[in-house]
Amino acid sequence: MYQRILVPIDGSATSNQGLDEAIKLAKLTGASIRLAHVMDTWSVATGFEPYGVYVADVIPRMKEAGEQLLAQAKTRVQEQGVKVDSLLLDSLATRVSEAVIEQAKAWGADLIVIGTHGRRGVGRLLLGSDAEQIVRMASVPVLLVRAPEVKDSSAAAA
Repeated sequence: MYQRILVPIDGSATSNQGLDEAIKLAKLTGASIRLAHVMDTWSVATGFEPYGVYVADVIPRMKEAGEQLLAQAKTRVQEQGVKVDSLLLDSLATRVSEAVIEQAKAWGADLIVIGTHGRRGVGRLLLGSDAEQIVRMASVPVLLVRAPEVKDSSAAAA
């Protein structure tokens, strides 16, 4: 059964749902959880900021926000009586999905649990899907926890 569950988190509602599911599994199996937050530095780079500003201001702020996110999630897991540690990763040279897969291998994860938006169509094409890449490339099972469907309020009004 699962003893090491890797949970990539980004602070979104879907990420939190994935974490909730990982906590349930860990409690059932006696597993430990490793929380991983990947600083996606490419997602904030516009190409217009000078390198010095990027290194001196943007990256340190991302690091601080990532550390706060991990600390909050770690407390949440500990409150449930589950053994947990956390890791802040940088995706400067790789995609987020590659950083997660690399960490799963390095730590010896038995399972990766990811909250996902479950985007389809153009949204998936434009945004890409780190979750999909992890599923395709991971050497361990991956549990995708989808966000609940949001009902279209405009359809109800018609």
